Amino acid sequence: MRILVIEDEIKTVQLIKQGLEEQQCEVDVAYDGLMGFQLASRNHYNLIISDIILPGINGLELCKKLRANGISFPILLLTALGTTDDKIIGLDSGADDYLVKPFEFKELMARIRALTRRSIGSIQTANVLKIADLEMDLDTKSVSRAGKEIILTAKEFSLLEYFIRHQGRVISKAELAEKIWDVTFDTGTNVIEVYVNFVRKKIDKDFDTKLLHTQIGMGYVLKMPN
Repeated sequence: MRILVIEDEIKTVQLIKQGLEEQQCEVDVAYDGLMGFQLASRNHYNLIISDIILPGINGLELCKKLRANGISFPILLLTALGTTDDKIIGLDSGADDYLVKPFEFKELMARIRALTRRSIGSIQTANVLKIADLEMDLDTKSVSRAGKEIILTAKEFSLLEYFIRHQGRVISKAELAEKIWDVTFDTGTNVIEVYVNFVRKKIDKDFDTKLLHTQIGMGYVLKMPN
């Protein structure tokens, strides 16, 4: 599980980051709202945890900005303000839940589990994977971008599905060989590069915004451009 923590109090960041990493979570940290927005725009997260009082833009404005830009990751707000009106304002801004400081880490984990279960459940019910205007329907095995149908072979479909499920993460050729072809990567073959180029041509060629990028010497990443 990959989580973005947006918080300017160093001790709180250390507490949350250490606890989450002990739970096998991957944690990115931003110390102000603007950096938090940039990270959330570039990467895929299972959850965003954000303080309300932040430098740059505050947590409430950040929520509104994320939702206005189509970013639907679950958001958990942290704040020292605990009145009912404060909670309503936070939820109305686009947050999914609200936790008052100080809190125990086990309560934070309970909220995280509830939010991620809810998020995963909704994705599985819809059975549609998305990034930007690219959609993949796992039931009908169909792919479209901006409403235009994209025809893929079975192997191309599997490759794109893996990229979408791991969007924002650089994926090596060795990982693709193991997960998609079920073989050990052979440096003497260019089959992975060929298939990646097939997929890239189909999903990016006719569109201004390119989604599938090559990271030289490292692999490939499906993401919105910076």
